[in-house]
Amino acid sequence: MLDLKLKISVRPETLAICQMDKDAGIPDWALTCAFFSLTRTKEELSVVCSQMNVPEGIKKEGGWRCLQVAGSLDFSITGVLASLTIPLAKEGISVFALSTYNTDYLLVKEQHLGKAVQTLAQNGHQIHY
Repeated sequence: MLDLKLKISVRPETLAICQMDKDAGIPDWALTCAFFSLTRTKEELSVVCSQMNVPEGIKKEGGWRCLQVAGSLDFSITGVLASLTIPLAKEGISVFALSTYNTDYLLVKEQHLGKAVQTLAQNGHQIHY
């Protein structure tokens, strides 16, 4: 594994992770968020979006903050998530990981954000707000 030192941006919004029925339509309330992610499997539709946009009655876990790996990552780079999640796991900080074509995102509970940022900085990553 490479000794990666990444630039990490802390996104400003508080997010929620929602679980919907596998056959649910794509919710309009998620599509208006600056940051959202949709994943459909044969078991569920998962929606990650601004906590403020989630209507009552939707199964959700709120209070997540997003750490975004800055820039585009080449698919040949190995150990990106490991360089972030291993130090956090050692500190007992749970994460919810998301990846896109360009980069990776880690969601941590808001109450653990300070400790997560401190831990990642101590492991050589650059943190930007």
